[in-house]
Amino acid sequence: MILSLLAQSTDYLRFETLGLHPVALDVGFFQLRWYSLAYIAGIIVGWWYLLRLIAQPGSPMARRHADDLVFYAALGIILGGRIGYILFYAPDMLVNPVRVLRLWDGGMSFHGGVIGTSLALIWMSRKEGLNWLRVHDYVACCVPFGLFFGRIANFVNGELWGKPTDVAWAIIFPRTIAGGIDPPRHPSQLYEAGLEGLVLFAVLAFAFWRTRARYEPGKLVGIFLLGYGLSRFIVEFFREPDSQFAGTFFENVLHMGQVLTLPMIVGGIYLILTAKGRRQRVEPVAGAQSVA
Repeated sequence: MILSLLAQSTDYLRFETLGLHPVALDVGFFQLRWYSLAYIAGIIVGWWYLLRLIAQPGSPMARRHADDLVFYAALGIILGGRIGYILFYAPDMLVNPVRVLRLWDGGMSFHGGVIGTSLALIWMSRKEGLNWLRVHDYVACCVPFGLFFGRIANFVNGELWGKPTDVAWAIIFPRTIAGGIDPPRHPSQLYEAGLEGLVLFAVLAFAFWRTRARYEPGKLVGIFLLGYGLSRFIVEFFREPDSQFAGTFFENVLHMGQVLTLPMIVGGIYLILTAKGRRQRVEPVAGAQSVA
């Protein structure tokens, strides 16, 4: 009753009045979606920022490594994200392999993308003789760009909305309740864009540019894992649980997203606390300047 009254109120912003649409460009035979643009923008901007990072003394890789890394990271994101989504959120897709290939229908897991990207970076680092943990440190500083663009794309798509609420900035998303009146909800996509994207980037940028964290292997990765894990865990309290988990532990106790962040939080704390013990004299891959 209360939610119905809230939904009928004219004080809340209705999503459809924003004029947003999942498709950015439609030329008939080809459609370019904002979600695809988010992935492209995240990779391109992340690569640009990585080039700035490796230009500083003590870089663990040269320019040619950074260029190759873009390919490996993109491959890890796509394969890991899709496989992770299937395993963590939609195992029923395994009985219909055609659905697995329909990437345009959505379904990507950030946790799976992290695992896929990490495996790709480790393989590349081993192949090129690089310190894989320090490579991860630099890449971790670039990931918030992709997270920010991805969450903005989720908002534009009108998906992954939050729980019903009466806060002043709530938004009424259409088709959130079958056969009923859509209540105003938390714009949790924007909460995540702010915490996982802007705030996490600022913290990592401060650690890289204003401290000597980049000379302690694993510290920046640890900050990223801890920061993302805490951000995601908190926002999940405002986010509507995935419909496929209705009536289960992952709806009534902890969301699947929260459960998957727990290893990230623990791993992040461990890497931060043990980073100083891994510090050693850094001989950069590019250039001749040593950094103590």
